Parts: sequence; structure tokens; C-alpha cells
Amino acid sequence: MPLTLRTAARLLSDHGLLREVIHDDRWMMQVPDDPADDVPFSAITYDTRTVGGGSLLVCKGRFRPEYLDGLDGRGLAAYVADTDYSAVVDAPGLIVDDPRKALSLLSAEFYDRPQDELTVIGITGTKGKTTTAYLTQAILNAHSGGRCALFSSVDNCLDGHTYEESDLTTPESLDAFRMMRQAADNGMRYLVMEVSSQAYKVHRVHGLTFDIGAFLNISPDHISPIEHPTFEDYLHCKRQLITNSKTLVVNADCDHMQLLRQDAAHAGIPVVDFSVHGPDDGRKTAHAITATADGSDPDDFRVIIRDHDAGTFRLRLPGDCNIANAAAAMAIATAAGVPADSPALRAVETVTVPGRMEVLADPDTRTWAIVDYAHNFASVAALLDFVDSRYGADRPFITLVTGAAGNKAIDRRREIVEAAQHRIGRFVFTAEDTDTEPYEDICNDMMRHVTDPDVDARIVVDRVTALTEAIRDARSNPERRDMVLVIGKGHERWIKDRNRHMPYEGDDKVVSRLLSEPLE
Repeated sequence: MPLTLRTAARLLSDHGLLREVIHDDRWMMQVPDDPADDVPFSAITYDTRTVGGGSLLVCKGRFRPEYLDGLDGRGLAAYVADTDYSAVVDAPGLIVDDPRKALSLLSAEFYDRPQDELTVIGITGTKGKTTTAYLTQAILNAHSGGRCALFSSVDNCLDGHTYEESDLTTPESLDAFRMMRQAADNGMRYLVMEVSSQAYKVHRVHGLTFDIGAFLNISPDHISPIEHPTFEDYLHCKRQLITNSKTLVVNADCDHMQLLRQDAAHAGIPVVDFSVHGPDDGRKTAHAITATADGSDPDDFRVIIRDHDAGTFRLRLPGDCNIANAAAAMAIATAAGVPADSPALRAVETVTVPGRMEVLADPDTRTWAIVDYAHNFASVAALLDFVDSRYGADRPFITLVTGAAGNKAIDRRREIVEAAQHRIGRFVFTAEDTDTEPYEDICNDMMRHVTDPDVDARIVVDRVTALTEAIRDARSNPERRDMVLVIGKGHERWIKDRNRHMPYEGDDKVVSRLLSEPLE
């Protein structure tokens, strides 16, 4: 059904959001009987700069009345807001309790509910969302002949094979439904998308029901005045995925598992769980998906899907955490209808994710580097566990090059240091991303949390210089094994400085280049 002023008002009223309609200086609860109000909107936007003839504007966030100046002359058809702006514009207004929720509902209708044409899979968790999303897309692409779309914090893919760098973990609702429509029109059958806690905090997925929701793990993160004030609030936002899904896939070993199962039971949602075992833990389980480390090789693992032995797998992505991500992807795929004996499951073995667990080396100087997006206590600890398990016998000297986000997630600054300081030889604190907080202040804040007198710590604000010094120092000590861990930016080709995205070569490119340069 086309989105018109009348259908928009009815939709918002049905969802309990509409307060009143302001139309020709009249205030009412429904649109008057005027044929002009049945003309479909030509566009929907939340950016006043894009308003044209027939546009519906949603005024969300820190909206100011002066943004509306001149929009009547540009053809504004109507606006949605939580404030009456009839003194500024003549266009009708739909006054609502929450413009962000309204934007999500209206966007879905404007794009003719593309989610109904796709099997939509949402993945949440503190760590592993992106890798699990890529692994899941690979299986579903293999199963469907390349008809699985992807929304991730790294890339978006709307045709099953073309990847473009993304800006947000979960897109703004208008952008998400626009891209869903493109994916559906491209013949996609599946959509795999990461769902962040902020997606529920600011209602980017309001009204969207996932065919499958996956909950990977949970640990404190994103705790700050502008994100989540407490861990409880963070977990509460994550849990919204459960009651907005038709099936839940969950890590059987996830913290707060009892609460997650109670959420699913209360909503009447079936649960499919997965678990990862060590080779000798001897547990007998009834989990739908069980991945067991082989024991003879740390990168091999055997997968049991219900009663079916799917065989032994080996990923191109190293680390125990990625075995768990692969188990999650297989659980999601089988819940989406992929048979337990399908060769499509083998697609996980070919997947790499840009900027995640990329191992680079200069064997001549016994220098190794890992580029990864690790950015909190759990992911840094998992990265160091991997280094210990694979390289610990060589007793490597470990340098961690890291920064932290500015203006938010303040807890990460302490947690990154606490996860690493007793396990490494050196910190190099450097620029990462910031809105308005100076890089130097962020680095100094991290430096204050270093309490181990045996670990070296220094600040090199320029990121390329920091990587250059760390790699050159490692290569200048060929008598020892050096491991340089570079975290936080991965393959991103920009760095955020004072609210602007500035061009950046990318950690992966910088490290690869430095390791291949001739020694001076």
C-alpha cells in the first residue's frame, strides 16, 4: 500500500505513537477527508537537505526549527515530529511520541515491507558479530546460489557478491529498509545483519521481526554517558533481539543464559543452541550444534549437528573464538533450513574477514603481526589467549598498538589495559576514532591505567608513526621472536577526527607494507 498522509497517520495510530495531526491549523486525531492526503509521498527522509517535492520529513534527534526554513517552497508534503512546527511550515504535521520509532515503521511501509520478501537474520553479542555474519552469509550463499545479503560493521552486500564499506554496525532504519528493498529487488532470499545494542537503544530496528535472532555472548561494553549508563541497560538492549525474533539461536555457555532462556520462553520462541568443547572436557550434551576441538591440531574441530556427524573443519580464520563463531553460523544456517548434511556448510572454511585476525609475518627477522578489531576486555583477552596457544612456546615479546574511541565507551580504556598489561612487553597508545575528545587525552587516560612496572608504555599519537616504530623495533631484534598486535581499526580506510572521516591507509595495509620493506 502506498505511503500517504492518511496511511501514515493510520500506521502510527495503530502502533500507539500518534498524538495528533496538525493540518490547516486544525488539530485532530485523523486526517480529514481530502483527496490531496491520499497522494503517495515521493520520498521519505530525515535530512532536510534532501527534501524535494512530495517528501515526508522525519524530524529526529537534535532537530532545530530553523532547519525547516524554506522547505514549503521546496515542496515538503508533511513532517513527523514530537514537536509542533506549524509556526515554521505550512505542511501538515504528524505529532508522535517518538520520531525514531516512527521513522522505522514509516520506512518499512514506504519501501513496501521488503523484510517480508527475505529471511532476515539478526546477530548480536559483545564479540564475534561480524565474523559470524560473514560465516553465515557464506553458508547461505553456497546453499542458495549467491542470494544472501549482508549488513555488517565492515561491509554491506546487497547482491551476494559486491561489498561496500559500511558506516554503522546497524544502519539507520531508513537506510536499512532502503537497502533491504534493493536486496529483495536483486533477488536475494536471505539477509544477515549485525544488530548492535545501540540499534535497540535508538530504535533503528523498531518494528522489525527477525526470522532468526542469534545471541552469541555478553560481557560489559559500551558503558558511557552517551551509550549505556550501566551493564544492565546494555544487556537489556541486547535482549530485545530475543522477543523480536521467531527463533533464537544462542550460545549454550553464554553468561546470563537463564535470563535469555526465560525471555524466549516468555515470548514462546523456540531455542536452538550451540556449544564449543575442548577435546578432553568429556561433556555429553544435547545441544543442536556441537563443535569439539580436534586435539591433534588446534585449528581443527569436529561438528555434530543434532545426531549427524558433519565431519572435521578447518577455518582460514585462526583462534578458538572463531570456532565458536563457525558453530554459531552453522546453527543459524540449519535453523534457516540448510540441511545438516549440506556441503554448503563447508563454505565456512573459505571465509576471511577484512581486518580480523589477519596474521602477517617477516620470517627473516622472526617478526609476526596480527591485525584485528579487538576493542574491549573480552576480545583483547581472546586475542592474547590465541597468541599464547599458538606462539607461547617461543616466549614472544608482545607489543600491543591500541587506542580507544573518543567521547564514548570510556570503560574500554581501562579494560584494554587490564586485559593486556600482565601479558605483554609494551603498549603503544595511539589515535583511533574520536568525535571531539582530543587523541592525546584518550591516550593519556589509557596510560593512567598502566600499573604493571614491568611493562613499557608510550604514546605515539600519529597512528602510522606508531605502527612504523613498533614494527621497526620488532624487526631490529632478530634474536628474539616479536609479536606486534595492532587492534581497533583493521582494514578501515578512514580515521575519525573531530567528527570528520579522514583518509587512512588501513592497519592491514600499513603493517603489510612495513613488514615487506628492506631493513636499513
